[in-house]
Amino acid sequence: QVQLAESGGGLVQAGGSLRLSCAASGRTSTNYFSSLSMGWFRQAHGKERELVASISWSGGRSYYGDSVKGRFNISRDDTKNTVYLQMNNLKPDDTAVYYCAAALTSSSSSVYRSGNNYDSWGQGTQVTVSS
Repeated sequence: QVQLAESGGGLVQAGGSLRLSCAASGRTSTNYFSSLSMGWFRQAHGKERELVASISWSGGRSYYGDSVKGRFNISRDDTKNTVYLQMNNLKPDDTAVYYCAAALTSSSSSVYRSGNNYDSWGQGTQVTVSS
């Protein structure tokens, strides 16, 4: 497992943007991080956790939840052991704690939608969007 630390959350007005970062530490040789499929999840107060976006370890495939398509973009920089979530045109419904997760996989194209596929989780970062 690796340790994951999210950053970049905060308070923003509706229509604004934030970029979340997730830095991996521990087993962080570039080759190891490069074999991790990564995901961003969120959990709003009183609601179930939901997948926001995921990206394969090759970076060639990504998946987005319906509510964020066209507004959010997931990317990764394996030289920095970091995955990003660029969030644009934020809405009050995007308010949640955002979690980064990692899944060790042998498939370069795998993107996982279920939290059950992920081995490591960060502590989360709060995103609050005011109307």
